[in-house]
Amino acid sequence: MKIAIIGGGSTYTPEVIEGFINNEADLGLTEVVLMDIDPERLGIVGAFAKRMVEHAGGKFKVKTTLDRGEAIDGASFVLTQFRVGHQRARHADIMLGLRHDLIGQETTGIGGMAKALRTIPHILDICTDIEKTAPDAWVINFTNPAGIITEAILNQTGVKHAIGLCNVPIEMKMVIAKHMGVEEKDVFMESVGLNHLGWVRRVEVQGVDVMPKLLEFLSSEEGPANIPDVDFAPELITSLEAVPLYYNRFFYNTPSVLAGLKAKKKSRAQEVMDIERALLAKYQDESVVTKPEELDLRGGAYYSKIAVEVIHAVAQDTGAEHIVNTHNNGAMPDLPDNAVVEVRCKIGKDGAVTQPTAPMEPSIRGLIQVVKAYEQLVVEAAVNQSRAAAFRALITNPLGPKAENATKVLDDLLATNGLEYS
Repeated sequence: MKIAIIGGGSTYTPEVIEGFINNEADLGLTEVVLMDIDPERLGIVGAFAKRMVEHAGGKFKVKTTLDRGEAIDGASFVLTQFRVGHQRARHADIMLGLRHDLIGQETTGIGGMAKALRTIPHILDICTDIEKTAPDAWVINFTNPAGIITEAILNQTGVKHAIGLCNVPIEMKMVIAKHMGVEEKDVFMESVGLNHLGWVRRVEVQGVDVMPKLLEFLSSEEGPANIPDVDFAPELITSLEAVPLYYNRFFYNTPSVLAGLKAKKKSRAQEVMDIERALLAKYQDESVVTKPEELDLRGGAYYSKIAVEVIHAVAQDTGAEHIVNTHNNGAMPDLPDNAVVEVRCKIGKDGAVTQPTAPMEPSIRGLIQVVKAYEQLVVEAAVNQSRAAAFRALITNPLGPKAENATKVLDDLLATNGLEYS
């Protein structure tokens, strides 16, 4: 099996290489090709990845290339994990939001919209290459904003197979398992929603419903202190009877999150730039042959775990269940079948088959429907280079500006990103 990684010069790459090393036999892996447009980063990360495999006694080969077609040709899986404009563009997204007193995060609000508009044209080009040289390949997308990018892949290209992944659901599952004192395999967790807008509505441990107990703990004074990713008001959790996932804080806690972003001496992008400089220095040290601990500071916990498990489920047709991004296909009856959602799926050779969910409560249904409409408008804007669609997306996003300020914000967004929409 050949796996291509588009964005192979990412500092995340050693994380997934470690996953491949640990699961080489199960995957039937023979070759991993790292492709990037940055020759310096690709050289550093590629050399380190090769040392990792050699040190572990791995049998698969690691190759590097600047040629996307060469990387994709004949691949069984194509992992996409690239960032258009690197962390500098992410910093610009954050500052763009703050200039207008808005959230400028990389996946939600105006920052997420800017990143999606920059990224969609490139993912469409990548998919064109896949259609030509690896028509049966599976696209495993990690590129953010993952839900919108997967929406573009599945609804705007001829790629046969694509699944969008995010580490947030699996990270929450691991946190719950740790809190309950059990192994992750003993936990059944069901969440409903979109990428970076989800709610856990059902948790079982070894077949026993523990949701009431979990909700009671999380709504207590000590709950958020022990599970910091669930930093929400107790009454919110008890009234929803669900656990909001981490990124819902941008919607539920907007004023405090915005104040926190303004108060930071460095943006998250600047922090990551510092982390990446340190990581790349580590990767260049030829005595380093295993994934350094510093990579944990980069974020994306369990990235390799979910990637490897999904690839294995497809390749071996296991029917394993994972929470992933794919076409709704009736799982959430209040959304169109072709809308990309993030729900529990059975995964095998036929792809990610969504599992039915209970009807959405009005308290979450409205927000999901509005954000999904925004995501679809962003895809429309990027595909057609349409200013009108971009304006509609901006005023539809719950974290966007009011209509009276939207023209000024949109002008800034397009100019900052060098986009010319008509």
